[in-house]
Amino acid sequence: MGIVVNLDVMMAKRKMSLTELASEVDLTLANLSILKNNKAKAVRFSTLEAICKALHCQPGDILEYVEEEEEV
Repeated sequence: MGIVVNLDVMMAKRKMSLTELASEVDLTLANLSILKNNKAKAVRFSTLEAICKALHCQPGDILEYVEEEEEV
């Protein structure tokens, strides 16, 4: 699976909507939604920094590495 984005979890913990976060970090709803739904191929450090600042969290609270299962 690789890197999993737990943005929805942090937003729920902070009781912040996608619209509020998009406004605060100056991203479009579409781009933030792509990130939230694990569809993003990359994320800029400046975007990650803005999200962490808005949600008062660390990058590790949002990004998680999950090992892929080996096929037998």
